Amino acid sequence: MNQFFTEVKLKDFGWEINHQSKLMMAGSCFAENIGLKMQRLKFQVDLNPFGILYNPQSLAKSLRLLMEEKQYTADDLFEHQGVWHSFDHHSRFSSTDKQEALDGMNRQLAQSAAHLKTSDFLILSMGTAWIYELKRTGEIVSNCHKLPAADFKRLRLTPGEIVEEYRELILALWKFNPNLKILFTVSPIRHWKDGAVENQLSKATLLLAIDRLVTGFGEEQCAYFPSYEIVMDELRDYRFYAPDMLHISEQAVEHIWQKFCSKMLSKESLEVNKKVMKIVKAREHRPQNEDAQAYAKFLLYNLKEISKLLEIFPFLNLESEKKHFEQEWIGYQQRAGK
Repeated sequence: MNQFFTEVKLKDFGWEINHQSKLMMAGSCFAENIGLKMQRLKFQVDLNPFGILYNPQSLAKSLRLLMEEKQYTADDLFEHQGVWHSFDHHSRFSSTDKQEALDGMNRQLAQSAAHLKTSDFLILSMGTAWIYELKRTGEIVSNCHKLPAADFKRLRLTPGEIVEEYRELILALWKFNPNLKILFTVSPIRHWKDGAVENQLSKATLLLAIDRLVTGFGEEQCAYFPSYEIVMDELRDYRFYAPDMLHISEQAVEHIWQKFCSKMLSKESLEVNKKVMKIVKAREHRPQNEDAQAYAKFLLYNLKEISKLLEIFPFLNLESEKKHFEQEWIGYQQRAGK
């Protein structure tokens, strides 16, 4: 039989993520894609506590700030075109109200610091080795927030600079949480604004740095998942890209997710995923007739399924789904005059 693609073989990490595991995922929008899938399946995931971050230095800084449990003040924000921003955060934390921005940042930071302290896994997705340095302070920013390009100096990190930063960071993380396992990945999303050659040099820089870190620390607590290689070598077709030809399609994300599941998730969680997804999809179902007896049976069936699942796996967070079906059932009874 002819082989029409080059399969990227995955290592056996010897790690097992299950629904009782606590995870933090941070970095590029690839982390966001996989993290949202895990959250939908009710894994205990804290996702991008500073929003989407692309370069390794900003990612490292965010983790240090979590360990320090920093509290942001008005002095940490700046105003641009009527909106308050932080150079450490993605624009999802920005607001026209200064206090609202601060409250959102500090609330998330406190919650995520506690989560990181007890996490079993930290998954870091690096997007680019290019950084932007604010000229007036020398600070490496996580997001330029559409300030003029003249305000920044653009530089590409070397593998050595990344390794030096992360050697110290990983040791600090293990002191903060000795049980933490760290999984690196490089985002397959192309940073075309950097330039075609520059994007490739950037990805190569990240890959070289991560390889040195994983080799140096050993794969028992520090490993690499080849999401970049899966897209470049296994999918290798523009069909697997979004219309902008830079981001990857949902089909590509799903393919990477399935490969991730095959090596990283426990057999029990793979079975739980199927049951949880049925309930999640049932909640998203919109009935044609809310007063039909068939809808009443549908509601009762899903409430029983949730109860059965929680009896076996009481740690699953199905509270919102349970509440939804209960409210729908009460509404049906009221309309029926019961």
